[in-house]
Amino acid sequence: MKLLQSVVVKQVLTEKSKGELQDKYHTNRLQLQKESEQLRFELKKLEKEKRFQQQSLKRQFEQEIQRRQEKIKLIDFQLEQLHMLPLGSELKEKEVQAIVDVEIGASWSDITKGRTIVIKDDIVQEIR
Repeated sequence: MKLLQSVVVKQVLTEKSKGELQDKYHTNRLQLQKESEQLRFELKKLEKEKRFQQQSLKRQFEQEIQRRQEKIKLIDFQLEQLHMLPLGSELKEKEVQAIVDVEIGASWSDITKGRTIVIKDDIVQEIR
């Protein structure tokens, strides 16, 4: 019998991976800033037209802008944490599904214990 099991993928922090993560965070931050500015622009444009229900529409735009601002704060926090982490630290990158064979006589605790794949600079280093 085969079962699906979640496997944690961890990344070992190296100079290369740290730089890639910083680039990814900066790119996401810039995208969120652009979206916020676009929403502000659209809101001003709609305010001038005065065809829609002002309060509800304005509230929706402000909520969307606020969501993006909160994501920017989270990215800033992640960047701060990334700067503080020493090289060699293991970061949880994602979870993937794996197929596990279950046979009669197999140890259930061995089958159900969490598995982890450790990668370093995009190369599998260890399977635990």
